[in-house]
Amino acid sequence: MTSSAPRERVLIALTYYRPHVSGLTIYTERLARGLTQRGHPVTVLTSRFHPRLPAREALDGVDVVRVPVLTKLSKGVVMPWFPVYAWAQAARHDVINIHMPQLEAAWVAACGHLRRRPVVVTYHCDLRLPPSPLNTVVDAALHPLNHAALHLADRIVATTADYAAHSPLLRHHANKLCIIPPLVEMAPPDPAITARLEERYGLRGRTCIGFAARFAAEKGVEYLLAALPRIVERVPDACVLFTGACRDTVGEAAYDARLAPLIARHCDRLVFCDLLDAAEMASFFAVCGVLAVTSWNATESFGLVQAEAMLSGTPVVATNLPGIRQAVQQTGMGEIVPPRDPAALADAVVRVVQRRDHYRRPRADIAAVFDAAGAIAQYQRLFEELTATR
Repeated sequence: MTSSAPRERVLIALTYYRPHVSGLTIYTERLARGLTQRGHPVTVLTSRFHPRLPAREALDGVDVVRVPVLTKLSKGVVMPWFPVYAWAQAARHDVINIHMPQLEAAWVAACGHLRRRPVVVTYHCDLRLPPSPLNTVVDAALHPLNHAALHLADRIVATTADYAAHSPLLRHHANKLCIIPPLVEMAPPDPAITARLEERYGLRGRTCIGFAARFAAEKGVEYLLAALPRIVERVPDACVLFTGACRDTVGEAAYDARLAPLIARHCDRLVFCDLLDAAEMASFFAVCGVLAVTSWNATESFGLVQAEAMLSGTPVVATNLPGIRQAVQQTGMGEIVPPRDPAALADAVVRVVQRRDHYRRPRADIAAVFDAAGAIAQYQRLFEELTATR
């Protein structure tokens, strides 16, 4: 319910927003929509990463302002006009929420500082770019800019204390840290939609291993493909069911080329879904015997899809990395394996699908751990506290 009391005007800044699909954009969309529903005027300042996108529009009550893009740079974009937009928008809002990694984060934080607006950085992950001469230059430029953004921030939000304790960047700013759990929203699966998905993609009678992520190098899909023969030895009807941005991921052309031979080799065991909406995602998880989260570096800090799968009744096999391991550790709904270890991954997947009921937990228990409304309320209290001191 929207409150009639005046609320802080919130400016949210990030590189990509809808219709771009990633864990970061989904998180930010949920936060922006949730704050709007609670009476906060919210503006999202982001890139106009495709020329067909409108320069400005309202999405679920959120004012989305898109800055023109000059060119793409690795996984990001170059927006020479961004400082002008950020300076103007900072004056119109009471609090600024920056979502990192973002090339322009330091400038947005400086705008907030100079305008005497509190700045909250939501730190999603350390950025580990694929090796290349260009990315080496980008990394070198981002390092001091990231430190500057965090130095100028009043508070830094991280999803888990586990990830924050292991982040080389966040360790230097521990005095500003606050932990707000991930924003997880997932309705129960609709049996009718589940049946349609099974029919559309020929999934009846198959044991599906779900993979819900972009095809980006840090996601480690090649390790799941390498594990597949060992899985099939013990689960002959196994297949991998993909959804997400599995084609033409920004900045991943070289990775796509490396994956192509593996995908061709296992094509009879791979099923690619279209991009699915929220209602369909619950059913996607429901048709899977297990969800595999195979990320192998710090560019992944949690993996929202883990909690979404658990809320849909599906256990998870996830890599033993800071942040990523938290969902299984907090719920017991799955197994944790070493990163980049196809044999261990295969053995864990087989154990989970063969004893699926052993790993499942009541939906209410999972919802108590991952509470989006509670997380948004924590953001509200943080914004109120900071604006009161200004």
